[in-house]
Amino acid sequence: MATGLINLAALTKAELQALTARWGWTRYRAAQLWEWLYRRRAATFDVMTNLSVEMRSELVRRACVRWPSVVERRVASDGTRKLLIELEDGRRIESVLIPDEHRLTLCLSTQVGCTLDCGFCLTGTMGLSRNLKAHEIVGQWVAAQQELEPHPDDLPARVTNLVFMGMGEPLANLAQLADALTRLTDPHGIAVPPRRITVSTAGLAPQIAELGRLAPAVNLAVSLNAADDATRARIMPLASRYSLDDVMAACRAYPLGPRRFITFEYVLLDRVNDTDDDARRLAALLRGLRAKVNLIPWNPFPGAPFRRPSDDRVARFQRILLDRHLPTYVRKSKGLEILAACGQLHSDANRAPERPPMPLAVS
Repeated sequence: MATGLINLAALTKAELQALTARWGWTRYRAAQLWEWLYRRRAATFDVMTNLSVEMRSELVRRACVRWPSVVERRVASDGTRKLLIELEDGRRIESVLIPDEHRLTLCLSTQVGCTLDCGFCLTGTMGLSRNLKAHEIVGQWVAAQQELEPHPDDLPARVTNLVFMGMGEPLANLAQLADALTRLTDPHGIAVPPRRITVSTAGLAPQIAELGRLAPAVNLAVSLNAADDATRARIMPLASRYSLDDVMAACRAYPLGPRRFITFEYVLLDRVNDTDDDARRLAALLRGLRAKVNLIPWNPFPGAPFRRPSDDRVARFQRILLDRHLPTYVRKSKGLEILAACGQLHSDANRAPERPPMPLAVS
């Protein structure tokens, strides 16, 4: 790859307009370029036939289009695909394509690693290398779409839903996340409906409010995982910075349109946060909120100090919440055999360090 070329994929729409203006091009030409990049996903300039030959030649001399690339893929028996994606600096992240009966969900990463170190999450063992740039976040969508062309007969031809639940804490990289959301939802580009996008957070209370201001139409999911501060602090170090009162206050102030809910994710850990009392505390905590709960029986990974609760215990926990009129679902984990399920992403999973045993709660 020649050096000194401007990567158009790395530019915001305003930056692209400013660049082409410096070249003496009209604003309309910048709009055409934007559509080629995001709607048609052009990787070369020769296909941009609504630009003159002279313009295309100038682009070849001055610019390029570089997206992150897939360097490895693993496919589970349930159709889940985990993509190992390499960035320009050689760092690697993981994204996951999750097929369902009527949709194809892409789970996106926002950081290389994660700094939160939640005890039940493999990604936290990596530490944080850096935040992803907006075009690296969007580039995961580009890479996923390329994986589907030509697509297998058992998968849709296009990603239908996006969840920011991959590697990293999305709201710890809010500026680049907001830029990526703008590109993903732009009606002149990728045009993903905001209602089909969910941003998950471990509970960065101030940033929840800021997300509501920057991208109020996307869905919010909060990884709660305990209904009391003591238990939450044991498994989520972030809880020492933001209490449940802080998180709940941010959630109650979050802008919700008609028929919209906040999703609360709850990873169930055997004899840590899965008792009947835990369920009752959770129901009381969410009372009065437009909320629904996704229960996630813990997905194991090498060296972790936890156990997955029994199916009976999961069902009992769900029943307590349902009896209190709280919509509650048990998430079916996909891709377990390839470490692609919730909390299992790691760009080098075979070298995950062991953690010391977690002391069991006394109930």
